[in-house]
Amino acid sequence: MNSTAPAEGPGMKFFVAVWIGLMAIVGVEVFLTYRHLPPRELLVLLLALAFVEAGIALWYFMHLKFERAALVWSLVPAFIFVVFMMDHFWPDAFRMASMKLLER
Repeated sequence: MNSTAPAEGPGMKFFVAVWIGLMAIVGVEVFLTYRHLPPRELLVLLLALAFVEAGIALWYFMHLKFERAALVWSLVPAFIFVVFMMDHFWPDAFRMASMKLLER
């Protein structure tokens, strides 16, 4: 009888190191916020760091790194669809803000 043992993944030390890396990115974000950069530059930097954080969290803590490639690539079209739909709703949000419906 053949028994297949589950594949050994990284240990707890690895995940703690990834978590410390994520906390370091948060520290960089806080540091950049206190630097009083121009709003557009700050927005670009913070969004880039947020995407890196989200990617690391998905890759390691949601275990996408250890899944089959088919699962990972099935999530890419869903992500593109969500970003596409968000892009279509943002102009409507700006229109409502200009109508002062959101202010009280």
